[in-house]
Amino acid sequence: MERLIRGTRELGISLREEHISLFETYYRELIEWNRRFNLTAITDYEAVQVRHFLDSLSCLLALPASCLQVGAQVVDVGTGAGFPGIPLKIVCPHISLTLVEATRKKVVFLEHLIGRLGLEGVRVIHARAEELGRQRAYRERYDWAVARAVAEMPTLVEYLLPLVRVGGSILAQKGESAPAEVHAAEEAIRILGGEVRRLIPVHLHGIAETRYLVIVDKVAATPEKYPRRPGIPSKRPLGITKPQR
Repeated sequence: MERLIRGTRELGISLREEHISLFETYYRELIEWNRRFNLTAITDYEAVQVRHFLDSLSCLLALPASCLQVGAQVVDVGTGAGFPGIPLKIVCPHISLTLVEATRKKVVFLEHLIGRLGLEGVRVIHARAEELGRQRAYRERYDWAVARAVAEMPTLVEYLLPLVRVGGSILAQKGESAPAEVHAAEEAIRILGGEVRRLIPVHLHGIAETRYLVIVDKVAATPEKYPRRPGIPSKRPLGITKPQR
């Protein structure tokens, strides 16, 4: 795990021996299950360290110390094979983590992985974000909602903001298009009760392109009619007007 250790050190994050051991197990399980299920296209040992593990841990550049305290509620939407949620849980074991994933085979993998890593305080939900955001048990419950490579910002904020309490925040991991995506999502963010706080550029060891952490604060309650039913946020993103012909 030399690439991961070096990369986290450059980000100011210290990994202990037990962290490294868990990441090694994570890698082995990911590769083994990937032979049966299509969990990820990235399987090279060094690439997984950087593009999955290190990239996930870069979220710590934006998460305040209060988020890492016992009982902080974090939801990872569209987590896939567990990114960024499980790497964050490995390094910050005190958070209460909910993983949301719509693909059943990935849910099965996540449930297995959590047991294999011995993680406590992690819940896996097989659902779409639009469904979860309308359920009282999950709506406006979380301190932070995080997501990586799920959707463009005008759609993504409709997935995430309904899940976050007023006073909480969302964190979206984005590539070089982040500034343009945030600009396009400004109206959607306002409608859903959010306010853009900042964009944090991230330079990861071994990745040439600049990545961004987009932080949006929840400053007002999300109107009850949002999120809309599954599929609509991606087909008709809020605040985006189609050009007339």
